[in-house]
Amino acid sequence: MGVALLVSIGIIAIGAMYLARPATAMRSFGLPLPAEGESTMWWLRLKGVRDVATGLLVLALMMRGDLQIVGVTLLVDALIPLGDMLLILGAKGSTRAALSIQGFTALLMAAAAVPLIAGLA
Repeated sequence: MGVALLVSIGIIAIGAMYLARPATAMRSFGLPLPAEGESTMWWLRLKGVRDVATGLLVLALMMRGDLQIVGVTLLVDALIPLGDMLLILGAKGSTRAALSIQGFTALLMAAAAVPLIAGLA
């Protein structure tokens, strides 16, 4: 349960960074910044909104107390960083960022989910 809490807080923090400083946050994502335009930073902030909402959802479910549902939610949410990793690799972005940030996050989320789903937490 502690790892699930840390993952949730981490996702919220990343989302907050995308909302407050989208260009800075995007530099660590593993893809080059999109072409600068009038709405570029707003497009980047969309990721922030989704990250904050994802983290808050897991926290809300944790407060409800059904740890198996928290585990299932974490496992499903692990598809987000997994998909990000695959897209970065497909775009020939930073392999290091894809594996060490997105890949590690997906693995951590799945590892936190399994004991919760199995009722071992």
